[in-house]
Amino acid sequence: MRVAIVHDYLAQMGGAEKVVEVLHEMFPEAPVYTSVYVPEAMPASFKSWDIRTSFLQHLPALKKTHRFALPLYPLAFESFDLRDYDLVISSSSAFAKGVITQPHTVHICYTHTPMRFGWMTHSYLEREEIGRLGRILLEPLLYRLRLWDVVAALRIDRYIANSTVVAQRIAHFYRRECDIVYPPVDTSRFKPSAHKEDYYLVAARFAPYKRLDLAIEACNRLKRPLKVVGSGRQEAYLRRIAGPTVEFLGRVSDAELVQLMAHARGYIMPGQEDFGISPVEANACGCPVIAYAAGGALDTQVDGVTGVLFSEQSVESLCEALCRAENLAFDIHVMRQHAQQFDTSVFKERIRQIIGEEMAKHHKVVSGERRQNV
Repeated sequence: MRVAIVHDYLAQMGGAEKVVEVLHEMFPEAPVYTSVYVPEAMPASFKSWDIRTSFLQHLPALKKTHRFALPLYPLAFESFDLRDYDLVISSSSAFAKGVITQPHTVHICYTHTPMRFGWMTHSYLEREEIGRLGRILLEPLLYRLRLWDVVAALRIDRYIANSTVVAQRIAHFYRRECDIVYPPVDTSRFKPSAHKEDYYLVAARFAPYKRLDLAIEACNRLKRPLKVVGSGRQEAYLRRIAGPTVEFLGRVSDAELVQLMAHARGYIMPGQEDFGISPVEANACGCPVIAYAAGGALDTQVDGVTGVLFSEQSVESLCEALCRAENLAFDIHVMRQHAQQFDTSVFKERIRQIIGEEMAKHHKVVSGERRQNV
């Protein structure tokens, strides 16, 4: 079976890229088609892959500012020649699902979310530094992208959502049913520790919707130590509002992050994530999670068992959740056992099952058409 993997862009390492890693493990001979590939931003192991980029790769400025190429992405993905493949698996939060396949090809889309900037524009732009004029200029472009997205959505044979909330978005925006397969977490590499230190941890890209400002301001107010892992365009602002108990660690290695999680008093997820792999990793380390009660947190966290959920994205609500968590006794082994239901092995098994079902259905349809034509 000839397989191709398609992904939006390989310009930063995050949860979606971890999914691509596991898909490539399952199909190591499959080429990976993507709009732009920035080797220095990705793990060294990616350099051995067969990565095939679009014409956007040859526009050097766009490698680091890929968000500014929005009008070109539909054309970039539609330009890929995928006629030689029996199965195409797209990993998409925006454009990858828009590739054009032929009738003999099965296209399964693992959806991280329908494009957030197109369908949830107001909430997406709420904390972005885009003035009124910028929003006015964006509207015609986003209108055209939504029209393209609806057409592109019709090209998918089967949808897989990474969480319940994403499945709801697919049903609402695309009017399609889908399977839910949670992203893979390699729980075997996380080791719990009974020795906890007096600090909270947050690890994320410094993007507005991640709401790291809430974690920082809550720990400022409660005078709790907070270690912040990551980097991004909000770094100057976050450093400016941070008090003396907040420490910025920058980017750390996977091994260092595991140790930080294992010894943390708690892991904070103040933003709404489509799924959120890091909280599951924290639970696998025996670390409770204090999370905003929305999105993927409702799939991964059990209030009072694996952590504490807070209902409002406000400093006050997060402070109350932190104080509540400090008065609860969390069982390390229960948290780890809960995390294991999201293990990579479970992901691989479900993906293989869905592929088998869809390929068998497709073969049956094609065989039926051939008999009718005889």
